Amino acid sequence: MTTFPGGTRVEMIAGMPVSVDIRTPLPVRELTPLLDNAFAWLRWVEATFHPSREDSQIGRLNRGQTIEQVPELIEVLHRCDELSEATGGWFEARRGGVVDPSGYIKGWALERLSRALASTGAGDHRIDAGDDIRLRGSAAPGRRWEVGVRDPRTGLVRAVVAAHDLGIATSGASPVVDPRTGRRRTGVDAVTVIGPDLGVADAYATAMYAMGPVRARRFAAETAVRSPYESMIIEGDGREYSTPGFAAHIAQPRLAG
Repeated sequence: MTTFPGGTRVEMIAGMPVSVDIRTPLPVRELTPLLDNAFAWLRWVEATFHPSREDSQIGRLNRGQTIEQVPELIEVLHRCDELSEATGGWFEARRGGVVDPSGYIKGWALERLSRALASTGAGDHRIDAGDDIRLRGSAAPGRRWEVGVRDPRTGLVRAVVAAHDLGIATSGASPVVDPRTGRRRTGVDAVTVIGPDLGVADAYATAMYAMGPVRARRFAAETAVRSPYESMIIEGDGREYSTPGFAAHIAQPRLAG
């Protein structure tokens, strides 16, 4: 199989391994600074938006301290408000006087990074941070990227998503609370949302995971009709619901593991 030369780097960001895999055939003198800048950006996002860091802008905002007028901060807070409205309040970055954009910021950061890499000539790449993945270009000449969507209970692959340009966000690996009650939601094991903007997909997945199965299925169906975002919901009893357009991105219907 023919592959691109490219380059891959993995670093720990916000306590999790993040990988940037560039397959565009660029010389090392170009790849190295691209990867350096990619992880510098991700570290800046962590330093600016991590709610648990006292010196972050979000941390300062939550303590009522003076914050810098960072354009990206204003953009993220505004977008979180829009996504809260779009999800009927099920995605909520402001609770009890505390701002926490965690359900959006990772997807937003990877989406911004992917666009930056593409604009600098590294159009073939995969960025992977936990359950958020951004695919662009090709994994090898003429071959789409492939990502397995796993059942969080069994670890088995439920579907393999293949694409040249797609954001894939999954919510379910960590507890999500009902923003209306503050209690942890049950009934849904995982939600995977695919679409053109990873930040939006991330927020939608978080919202649907918090909704519970009935509301999540309804929201997924309505969202697929009015937008390019498709969803797969794995319910607590193992049943699976997918919007019709999700199947268009499936490379292999099922794998053994």
